[in-house]
Amino acid sequence: MKTIYLLIAVLFAFNTAHAGGLTLNGAGATFPYPLYAKWFSEYKKIDTNVEINYQSIGSGGGIRQLLDKTIDFGASDAPMTDEQLAKSSKPILHIPTVLGAVVITYNLPGITKPLHFSGDVLANIFLGKITKWNDAAIAKLNPGVALPDTAILVAHRSDGSGTSAVFTDYLSKVSADWKAKVGAGTAVNWPAGLGGKGNEGVTGVVKQTPGAVGYVELTYAVSNGLPVAELLNKAGKSITPTTKSVSAAAAGALKTMPKDFRVSITDSPSKDAYPIASFTYLLVYQSMNKEKADTLKKFIHWALSPAGQAMAEPLSYAPLPVALTKSVEKRANEVKAE
Repeated sequence: MKTIYLLIAVLFAFNTAHAGGLTLNGAGATFPYPLYAKWFSEYKKIDTNVEINYQSIGSGGGIRQLLDKTIDFGASDAPMTDEQLAKSSKPILHIPTVLGAVVITYNLPGITKPLHFSGDVLANIFLGKITKWNDAAIAKLNPGVALPDTAILVAHRSDGSGTSAVFTDYLSKVSADWKAKVGAGTAVNWPAGLGGKGNEGVTGVVKQTPGAVGYVELTYAVSNGLPVAELLNKAGKSITPTTKSVSAAAAGALKTMPKDFRVSITDSPSKDAYPIASFTYLLVYQSMNKEKADTLKKFIHWALSPAGQAMAEPLSYAPLPVALTKSVEKRANEVKAE
C-alpha cells in the first residue's frame, strides 16, 4: 500500500511540475531541419517549460498546415506567394533564420575531384536532354576527368519543397528552355528522374544509386559523405558551396531587401557568390494566443542571438548578416496577442 501511495505522490509531483509547460507545434522545410532540431533541443535547456515539436515534412506541407491552422508556426525556404498569403485569415510574417546552399550531389564511383557544372548544363540534365555522364557538354567543363559512359539518373523531390523552389528558381534564371518548359515552384512537373521525399529522400536515392545526381541542402551531402559540385556563377567564376560563398550571395541583396524579407538570392551577380543560395524562414502568425506569442518571440530572439547563430556554421548553414539581424528582430516583435 505504501508503494502505491508513493507512486501516486510521484506522479502528482511530475504532473504538477509540468502543468505550467507550453508546447509549440511547427512543421515544414527539411532544408533547415538539422539546425532547427539542434536549436529546439538547446532551447529546451534554457527554458525547461517549453517544448517545441517540429515535423520535417517539406515547405509545401508546412505552408498547407499553417493555412489550415493545425500548427503554431511553419517553415519554408521559398517565401509564400501573394496568393498563398491571401488565403490566410490573419497576416503571416516571414522571419529569416539562416542561409543555406542547395548543392548538386552525385554518385560516380572512381571520380575523386569535384565535378564542375554550368547552369545551362544542369538544366539540360534535369530536362532529360543530357543522359550520359560522358556527354560532351559535361566533359567540356571537366577536362582531364575520365567520365564514365554511365546513364544519368536524376533524383528530385516528390513532395512540395522549398529546396525545389530555390533550385527551379535558379534554373529558370539561367535557362530559357527550363523556364518555358518547367518553370519555378515548390512542386513542378519534372521531365525526368525519380522522386524522393524530403532532402533525406533525395540524399538516399543518390547515395544508393550509382550514376545518380540530385539537389539537396549542403549539410545533407556533407553528413552522408557525398561529393558536391562546383558551379559557374553569374560572374563566370567556378564556386564551391560554402558558408562563405552563401554569405556572399546574401550580401548583394541587403541594399534592396524588401521589408517583408521575401527575396530570391539565386544567380547572384557577386563574383564570389555561390549561385544556388537561399534564406530559410519561419512562418509566423502576426497574432496568436498571448502565451504562445510571447514564447515564440523569445525563442526567435534567442535563435537570432550570437549564441543561436553560432550553431549554424558547424552544420553548414550561414548565419544571417549582422546588418539584417536587427531588422528581423523588429519584425519578430510585431507578433502580438490576439
